[in-house]
Amino acid sequence: MRPATAPQLVELPAGDVTLNDRRTQKSWTRHVTGFRIAAVPVTQEQYAEVTGERPGSAPGDRLPVEGVSWWDALRFCDALSRREGLTPAHRRQPDDPDAVALDLDADGYRLPTEAEWEYACRAGTDGARYGELDAIAWHRGNSEGRLREVGGRQANAWGLHDMLGNVWEWCWDQYDPEVYGTYRVLRGGGWFDEHWSCRASVRRRSHPTLRLDDVGFRVVRSGTTG
Repeated sequence: MRPATAPQLVELPAGDVTLNDRRTQKSWTRHVTGFRIAAVPVTQEQYAEVTGERPGSAPGDRLPVEGVSWWDALRFCDALSRREGLTPAHRRQPDDPDAVALDLDADGYRLPTEAEWEYACRAGTDGARYGELDAIAWHRGNSEGRLREVGGRQANAWGLHDMLGNVWEWCWDQYDPEVYGTYRVLRGGGWFDEHWSCRASVRRRSHPTLRLDDVGFRVVRSGTTG
């Protein structure tokens, strides 16, 4: 059964993206195959319809869900996939409850890889942002210290809203396993962040079990329909 509030997905073509890490002064290029990504972050209404739960401290159907861990995001993706009759993209390891593998061939919902996220955010641009900050993002300078409804700022060239600002978004990848272990990547900046955090290249990390009031997520699906 497809939820009434199912994510609106945008199809993106294949391409290359270069990622950078200021801490290590390293950069690396990844090829991204075509995929589909939600036009906005998962909302509280969508999360509640699928899970029956309303986490976070600021209620509102059209607000991005926040106060969700990386594991919460995976559970939402798998539940939504099963609800739509799709194959979940996450494979749990029976001998280790904390281990999970990503099946990029599955047709179900999942978190974006870090490369997919930045590729989608940039939408063919190569600057710090895909537009003028106040026009595209809710951040400390214009959010009045609170979450804002999704889709209220200007979209990028591929029709994606809130890629910068409002809530940080979980990605699939580990941040730096050798240094930070299981910590996962966060991207995009949030409603309480200064302008320098709301840039396409900025990387942040958090433990996959933590739930923070400026962290949410958006979903993707592998492949395209074309």
